[in-house]
Amino acid sequence: MTMTIRALLGACALGALATAAAAETTITVATVNNGDMVRMQGLMDDFYAKHPDIKVEWVTLEENILRQRVTQDIATNGGQFDVMTIGNYEVPIWAQRDWLVPLNDLPADYDADDLLPAMRSALSVDGTLYAVPFYGESAMVMYRKDLAEKAGVSIPDQPTWSQIKDAAAKMTDKDNGIYGICLRGKPGWGENMAFISAMANSYGGRWFDMNWEPEFDSEPWKATLTDYLDLMTKYGPPGASSNGFNENLSLFQQGKCGMWIDATVAAGFVTDPEESTVADKVGYAVFPNKEGVDNHGNWLWSWNLAIPESSAHKDAAKAFVEWATSKEYTQIVADKQGWRAAPPGTRTSLYENPDYLAAAPFAQLTIDTISKATPEKPSVQDVPYVGAQFVSIPEFQGIGTAVGQIFSAALAGQMGADQALQSAQALTEREMKKAGYVK
Repeated sequence: MTMTIRALLGACALGALATAAAAETTITVATVNNGDMVRMQGLMDDFYAKHPDIKVEWVTLEENILRQRVTQDIATNGGQFDVMTIGNYEVPIWAQRDWLVPLNDLPADYDADDLLPAMRSALSVDGTLYAVPFYGESAMVMYRKDLAEKAGVSIPDQPTWSQIKDAAAKMTDKDNGIYGICLRGKPGWGENMAFISAMANSYGGRWFDMNWEPEFDSEPWKATLTDYLDLMTKYGPPGASSNGFNENLSLFQQGKCGMWIDATVAAGFVTDPEESTVADKVGYAVFPNKEGVDNHGNWLWSWNLAIPESSAHKDAAKAFVEWATSKEYTQIVADKQGWRAAPPGTRTSLYENPDYLAAAPFAQLTIDTISKATPEKPSVQDVPYVGAQFVSIPEFQGIGTAVGQIFSAALAGQMGADQALQSAQALTEREMKKAGYVK
């Protein structure tokens, strides 16, 4: 009898231990519906094998919606998300408000010193790292070599906008569903305004002068928007005012675009033979500049993983962030899907890896453009801000989106370039005065 009771007690104790061992911490990760993020969700077995006590729930959103959701959550201390996918625009602003968990205690084998200096600098405030990059990018021209040859045009390694316009005209074949150029038109500060702002830099423009007065009434901006609308109206696909990164990626993969000027991260997808019908026909060139303006846009962006202070599961969140941005995860992607698919633009070691360099013909141009980007001096003119596709002030999220809606409406034919610029100037002047930048 005594032995039976002891046996039962022992069984109960073992059961309790088993229950404790099986206890799970569930973390919620908010992320963007871009290809690299979606790919990671299919490669979670390794993480779960290493962390059987952590379960990850995903909230995957279109980028404009993602920005609204995570901004609202973190600003209200909502605690809905344990890990947020945010850009290098948000990181310094949110860190200065003490909204993000510092990440300076990453383990030695994470090798934070391997992070590309440009990315690490953009994600740090006063030397403290507040987010880690999942992938990083600049921007470049991706073009169809076969269509260029058929049209009798040559895309130089460093084309000017006049050369791009000439090539777009000659490569367009609307009767066969081929459009000479695809560019972002979907409204949003991170959609059409990311591209148009970089384009304005390459025309010698800037968002603000040194007194924070907006410059949409300047000649560089007039030339930028006029040429952008002209390119897209004559040689772009129909419905372009609804096309963002993902929509243009799909068009290019289907063989509908002669050229696509966008983020360098796209190169890994347009050359994927399982997803792209033109995988073996893609050439690359530097982001264009206007003749006589020594500026190629200075696009520098990264999608990063950060932990909000409102998270109730910071340790589990940190374990996930370390794994998802580690060299180990890069190796998992390479083993499963090839080196071409490795998340680009974050680590020095990737660009020293001969296997990656052999598999990714776009790798050298990607690292060159990232290394040469100067978001602290995005324009040939002096500016009072940091950022090439954005302006690093809290008010930009609202202003940039509103201006993006105006320019997208112009692309949809609802107004001309002059009216769009006048509206953008008036709107931005009003908001900057309201915010106290301009008296």
